[in-house]
Amino acid sequence: QVQLVESGGGLVQAGGSLRLSCAASGTIRIINDMEWYRQTPGKQRELVARITRDGSTNYADSVKGRFTISRDNAKKMMYLQMDSLKPEDTAVYYCAASIRYTLTASADYWGQGTQVTVSS
Repeated sequence: QVQLVESGGGLVQAGGSLRLSCAASGTIRIINDMEWYRQTPGKQRELVARITRDGSTNYADSVKGRFTISRDNAKKMMYLQMDSLKPEDTAVYYCAASIRYTLTASADYWGQGTQVTVSS
């Protein structure tokens, strides 16, 4: 059983900052790629940022230069530092991870989401 749990969402004014965390727990051998997604009502879930196991990152154009993704493999944690927040960043943010839970078997897991609201 693998779980991903997000935390750190909330209400912030435009221009402010928030730091999201994602904690992985359960039967985990290796965590490969980890990602942050976001979704607003009526829209498809969109990829915000991705980080590989060795720390390579990529970002959606809309957040480049404002958001920073990081991870701590030893703690099985992933973070999203969000600075210079804009009202259009308002969404439910989800963490996702590709996790190997046996010697050969892997699966993709999702957290339950955390709400981020940016007021103008």
